[in-house]
Amino acid sequence: MIQDGMFYVSFLLAFTAIIALAENKIGGKFFQYVPGIVLIYIGCAFMKTFGVFSSSESLENVYGTLRELLLPALLMLMLIQCDLRKIIKLGPKILLTFFAASFSIIAGFAITYALLQNFYAEDTWKAFAALSASWTGGSANMVILQGILEVPENIFGYALIMDTVNYSFWVMFMFWLVPFADKFNKWTKANTAYTDQMTANEIAATSEQSKNIGFVELLGFLALSLFVSVVAAKIGNHLPELGAAVNSTTWTIMIASAAGLLLAVTKISQVPGSMEISKVMLYIVIALIASHADFSQLFQAPIYIVSGFLILLFHGLIMVGIAKAFKLDLFSMGVASLANVGGIASAPILAGAFNRQLIPVGILMAILGNLLGTYFGILTSYILSAL
Repeated sequence: MIQDGMFYVSFLLAFTAIIALAENKIGGKFFQYVPGIVLIYIGCAFMKTFGVFSSSESLENVYGTLRELLLPALLMLMLIQCDLRKIIKLGPKILLTFFAASFSIIAGFAITYALLQNFYAEDTWKAFAALSASWTGGSANMVILQGILEVPENIFGYALIMDTVNYSFWVMFMFWLVPFADKFNKWTKANTAYTDQMTANEIAATSEQSKNIGFVELLGFLALSLFVSVVAAKIGNHLPELGAAVNSTTWTIMIASAAGLLLAVTKISQVPGSMEISKVMLYIVIALIASHADFSQLFQAPIYIVSGFLILLFHGLIMVGIAKAFKLDLFSMGVASLANVGGIASAPILAGAFNRQLIPVGILMAILGNLLGTYFGILTSYILSAL
């Protein structure tokens, strides 16, 4: 069992490097359908489950510090080559998919509760309503609903287990779907000409820039991104919290994102190296997040874990139906889903896995979820209490 924080970090770095090396050198159909980022998530999650990583204070401190440092830096780097004018052209489709994801999650809770309510402990509807606030907004919304509905602690514990286990599987599943975007879009007959052109332009620009990457460029972006991250955190910690939606973490992400967008209109956006450094950080952040995805709780509350998977299944089926009916693409549906279920920590990362220039979509959707999650949770409570 790893209990030392520094050994924990070096071990994660070694593991991600091995996966990245295998993906680069071996390639083939396996990595085409199971990207390295998914293997990193699965591997780290199972190592946590089987006790490779302890829950010592040393590991928790290192985890919290690194995650808080790297996530804003990662987003800032990814946004350096982003043009907001291109995002605006995506139009109302983004809002449509976000609200479709939110209401399909609420529907998933309602259907699952109606089917299995005889198997639940008393007041489970309150815990589900609190969890729906998290899965349509974020953990802060969940805590608020717990207070509003006075959810019993023992039942609330089941919701927390679902929020950990089911959420972890859903994040992994969303990243696994990325390589299938073309097939999905062809099936829904989605018009992806505009986003495809954005992707093609990004690939061309990246290919051209990668020829000129040197030590100075890599060191410069590493220093710049970490400096911006620290400054954003310092400023964010001194800004006021606005309800449950906007806290110090939200402020930090927004400030770092704004810095990236400002740098995108300067000559810095033409300097090569930002993508390479951001990808290194992405792999490390995914490994950190996965190293806290403990699946050992799967058997502690089986009916609730099954319920969590059913909720996400109904959510997914409804989203697929909407995508087919309105000819929507996998990017829009996937990011909208994870903006609700995962929030600001994961939606922008998934957006970047599709196209770096679309990361603002993930950020905006996640912030919108933070604003509305409490109200979606209250709506869910009315529906479940009526059942």
